[in-house]
Amino acid sequence: MATLSTVIIIIHSIICTALVLLILLHAGKGGGISSVFGEMISPITSTSIVEKNLNRITIAISIIFAITTILLNIILK
Repeated sequence: MATLSTVIIIIHSIICTALVLLILLHAGKGGGISSVFGEMISPITSTSIVEKNLNRITIAISIIFAITTILLNIILK
């Protein structure tokens, strides 16, 4: 049981870091970092595609975060 909890804690830590970075990439009032990445990748396409993909990735990572949180609660209880 100790190795399972250790593995889940490591995965949870990586997911937490990724979630923080993804949230910081979202556009605020002034455009955000995601608009810069969108222009660097392809200046022809609009940044709305980049925003949609960033939203999808953030939602997926947040679901994984919730699952690992619940698993840690069950295992460490």
